[in-house]
Amino acid sequence: MTDDTAAAVEVDLEALEETLEYIRPALQADGGDLILLGVDDGTVNLQLVGACGGCPMSTMTLTAGIERILLDRVPGVTGVNAL
Repeated sequence: MTDDTAAAVEVDLEALEETLEYIRPALQADGGDLILLGVDDGTVNLQLVGACGGCPMSTMTLTAGIERILLDRVPGVTGVNAL
């Protein structure tokens, strides 16, 4: 591990929580929700639940919606995984 790798930006957890609260009403309006499972090296791990859990559009929602918003608004986020 180099010093550059060790100095990686950490995810701003307060900004992450605030942004998830911003996103959540749109999911809830369609009968879904999300659960934050954790953050690993800049990757936010989420679980889509309710109607979102089985929706065929959930991958699109995750990448075109949730991931884009988190990358734009939360320092340190490098990606999003739905588990």
